[in-house]
Amino acid sequence: MTTHHPRRHPIILVTGTPGTGKTLHSEMLALDADVPLQHLNIGDIVKQHGFHEGWDDEWQSYTVDEDRLLDYLEEVVNPADGPAETGFILDHHDPSLFPERWVDLAVVLRCDNSVLYERLEARNYPENKITENITAEIMMTVINETRESYAEEIIVELQSDGSGGDNEVENNVARIAQWATSWEKDREEGVHDA
Repeated sequence: MTTHHPRRHPIILVTGTPGTGKTLHSEMLALDADVPLQHLNIGDIVKQHGFHEGWDDEWQSYTVDEDRLLDYLEEVVNPADGPAETGFILDHHDPSLFPERWVDLAVVLRCDNSVLYERLEARNYPENKITENITAEIMMTVINETRESYAEEIIVELQSDGSGGDNEVENNVARIAQWATSWEKDREEGVHDA
């Protein structure tokens, strides 16, 4: 049984339909935040460590071995020898993958369908995968799964399609970074429970 030490730094989930800008937001947040945050690109971790059961040709993606992935991540975000030296940004399209106790803020990126279509087409996604992802965005799949997985008060929806102006991503990142700073300040003052 893993011992859970009180965290000194937050864990932020950045989620959304593929193409909404999760990795861009996560990379910028890791660089710009005033608190130490390590970006964990879950898709890259799955590939690097072989936490999958093979490649699915139809959907052009790996079938994730969730048990092995979560066992690995548990030791990263909640090391047995004490609290982690950094906070973490979990960059993944499936918000329901992670235990609720890990996530202090869940950021859901939303995107206009025409912008999303162009982004996915630019990635050379097959038509069935583009259609699946556009449908998921229309049906609000990710926001609904996020609401089912986490408390409403830790969920934030942010537009990520350029409708917020030229500085949209920078403004989103600044907002999340400010939240992370406040979380740490509150933790130091004893506002949050361990």
